[in-house]
Amino acid sequence: MTPGEAHDSTAYAGLMDERDSDPGILLADRGCDSNAIRQDVCDRGGQPEIPTKRNRRVQHSVQQPIYALRNRIEHCINRLKNCRRVATRYDHTASSFLGFVQLAAIRLWIDFVHAA
Repeated sequence: MTPGEAHDSTAYAGLMDERDSDPGILLADRGCDSNAIRQDVCDRGGQPEIPTKRNRRVQHSVQQPIYALRNRIEHCINRLKNCRRVATRYDHTASSFLGFVQLAAIRLWIDFVHAA
């Protein structure tokens, strides 16, 4: 958990340290486009699928079919944020907030299972 005003790329190192395995492919948006993140993913044996910022001299390409899968993740997060309590983060403690995120995810899962 990071503060709401913190940039996503600042949490990269902590997130990768918590993982028990290295990613094969890292899907991220332009905000995570940095040489340090790209090099770390390559050192771990993965492939970074991060579109480059427009102002970079060296432009890296992404595989569009693979990068399109990132859209599913964004849609899931958007659906979670439809729950007002998750979107506005009224809770004072991280454990309470994460509990409500889990409840929202369970609600989405139940709706998905019953729709099928």
